[in-house]
Amino acid sequence: MSNSLTSRFGDPQQLVPELGDVSTALFKIIGNGAVPRSTVTLLHLRAGQLAENTYLTVMHTANARRAGVAEEKIAAVASWKDAPYFTPAERVALELAEAVLTAGGQGERVPDELYARVAEHYDDKALATLAMAIGQVNFFIPLAVIGKPLPGVSMAEQWRTAPAG
Repeated sequence: MSNSLTSRFGDPQQLVPELGDVSTALFKIIGNGAVPRSTVTLLHLRAGQLAENTYLTVMHTANARRAGVAEEKIAAVASWKDAPYFTPAERVALELAEAVLTAGGQGERVPDELYARVAEHYDDKALATLAMAIGQVNFFIPLAVIGKPLPGVSMAEQWRTAPAG
């Protein structure tokens, strides 16, 4: 990656230090063990794709690999509906994420029927954790879309701004 590439602004955690506390709390919530880490990473990857954001897609692809998600699943997240690689629990979690993060035409985004299908695979704590996992990635989408951190570089380099002058 060329050093000439820059983000729009510097590291948000340096600019707004309180972000660190929020980020830590969100990671603690989704890491509570109620939902497998691999499922959370699949949700986050799909959210990055839905936001059409390369930074989020690259970051969550790497996170999915670190969580041990099979390459076939990672490659098929964008087309999960007809991909044979996902468990029923992963499928309904991806469907829930899409329902929440995609503007619907008519009716509720999460109708009772979808909620019932999710509840077949996840208990109340896991359902709340799924909601928070979707909320966590949704919380960071504006930073990624507006700030344009650099994809595929170290955390220390992703918020590289142009030199003043």
